Amino acid sequence: MAEIQRNKRVAIPIAIVYILLLYAMEYFSHFPLGMEIIAAVILFPVFGLIYLVASYVGPKSKLYGLENLTAKLPAVKKAKGHVAFKYKIMWTALVVLLYFVLTNVYVYGLNVKDSIDVFQAFRAIFAGAEGSLMDLGIGPIVTASIVMQLFSGAKIFNLDLSNSEDKAIYQGVQKLLIIVMIFVEAIPQAFGYLVPDTGFVSSLNSVFPGYGEFLAQTIIIMQLFIGSYLVFLFDELVSKYGIGSGVSLFIAAGVSQQLITGAFNWIAITPSAVMSITNPPAGTIPKIFYLVFHAPASFFTSSSGMEQLLFANPNPVIALIGTLLIFFVVAYFQSSKIELPISHERVRGARGRYPIQLLYASNIPVILATALLANVSMWTLLFWNSPVLSHVPILGHNPLLGAYPTSAQLSLYGSLISSTTPTGGLAFYLSTPQGLADWLFPIANPAGYQSVLFGHAAWEEGVHIIAFLAFMIIASIIFAKFWIETTNMGPAAVAKQIRSSGMQIPGFRRDPKVMERVLRKYIPAVTVFSGAAVGFLAAMADLVGTVGETSGTGLLLAVGIVIQFYEAMGKEQLMEMHPVIRQFFSGA
Repeated sequence: MAEIQRNKRVAIPIAIVYILLLYAMEYFSHFPLGMEIIAAVILFPVFGLIYLVASYVGPKSKLYGLENLTAKLPAVKKAKGHVAFKYKIMWTALVVLLYFVLTNVYVYGLNVKDSIDVFQAFRAIFAGAEGSLMDLGIGPIVTASIVMQLFSGAKIFNLDLSNSEDKAIYQGVQKLLIIVMIFVEAIPQAFGYLVPDTGFVSSLNSVFPGYGEFLAQTIIIMQLFIGSYLVFLFDELVSKYGIGSGVSLFIAAGVSQQLITGAFNWIAITPSAVMSITNPPAGTIPKIFYLVFHAPASFFTSSSGMEQLLFANPNPVIALIGTLLIFFVVAYFQSSKIELPISHERVRGARGRYPIQLLYASNIPVILATALLANVSMWTLLFWNSPVLSHVPILGHNPLLGAYPTSAQLSLYGSLISSTTPTGGLAFYLSTPQGLADWLFPIANPAGYQSVLFGHAAWEEGVHIIAFLAFMIIASIIFAKFWIETTNMGPAAVAKQIRSSGMQIPGFRRDPKVMERVLRKYIPAVTVFSGAAVGFLAAMADLVGTVGETSGTGLLLAVGIVIQFYEAMGKEQLMEMHPVIRQFFSGA
């Protein structure tokens, strides 16, 4: 591997900043000595990466300073030739099966009962399972993708993703960033919310007196790292040897499980209590049948009875109707497309159409937007009551960023609220609503729904809904534009793909610039519409509610992913027919 030219004098200012940061943490936060040592160990490799980037003096992007490091990261090798359809199906099914297995393998030494799930509201999106090796799910992968897209969209990287070398370094740095994000998300949780089992801590204390809890937390972090990196490798395995995207399949699998459970679960809402009219089955369909056959006529004529059936969580009838409605709307948009006529430049009469789907950016923008919301939720919670981060100046315990329930509020509201429910600040206004009963009725009748408003006025809840809806739409549009540019789906890249396959747009010159100019009339506008549409649909699904306690975003993604997977299977079967067709789809 070629030696990279570096300016080693850059290490001096970086080392000074590193030392000053540690001193500032000790001076302002007054952490215990053990925490300061942990912080120093954690920050050292981060500043090492900063040195590798900043010290590069070659003619290319600064990210090439990480080239030697990214080349050594474990990865799934790309197939040398074409992978047959039957093997792609086999690898895809195997990876999904392994995903379900790992969601049921719990972290060793973790007290699941006393631990707090900071991703509780976003489990459907992060495709993880609380307390398992999949606890972080796809969170680090998506967060790393957000960071890379934001930097790439802002032209900070100075990379041309149509160039194979630049694209390889982009993907390599993203892999490295995924590793960093695993620790960024795992460490704060392990030292604040993932509680080690007391027996496990005691056994470690007997061998290493005084260090039992620290070692237990370290072991938990390493297990989370192994699980999260396996998710990344599974995603690579599916993308290179399977069909579609591993990340998308994990989301669809988890959401589908929740939807089926929410619709057909016949166990009572409170399993420990006797099933009754006030404690019917948790699933929507069993609940309907149970109430129809057991509830008196007065139940259906009273406002409280109909409210329990139609709107009250969990799994009300309106949520089932909203779920079906979103399914059909997404299926309609997914199948709608703009078709540009194309013809072969050498074979007369060989004509076809190039489809530009109405949801051109797919469901990726809403994944990224929701992942950004999840990170806002996690970090505001950590800065509010983490034993370490709550003491950070300005950010620590700042109600403007996000306030969370006190012990008195938890006692007052009972099961209606949890320790991860935001009650104020930015986190509250960007929090995800859970159906009509969570916002519409409190706004219409604030006096009767104070137990849902948690002390907020009706206008504050209205601002919350508007802020949430606006964030989902705007963030999805931004990520849609970034996604199109970073995945070679922009006008220039598509024009090049059509031109390289020997096709052209009838009535226009064969110049790729002319073809690009034609595509610019459609692709940017469709990209904006695509981002706005998926953001709006996901937000509306959250506002109406869904069965299975999955989020509206999760439902939107599951429907879109299943449709795309079906289309990808059709394309793979078509590619099996002839090498020329395979060449067209691969853009080779």
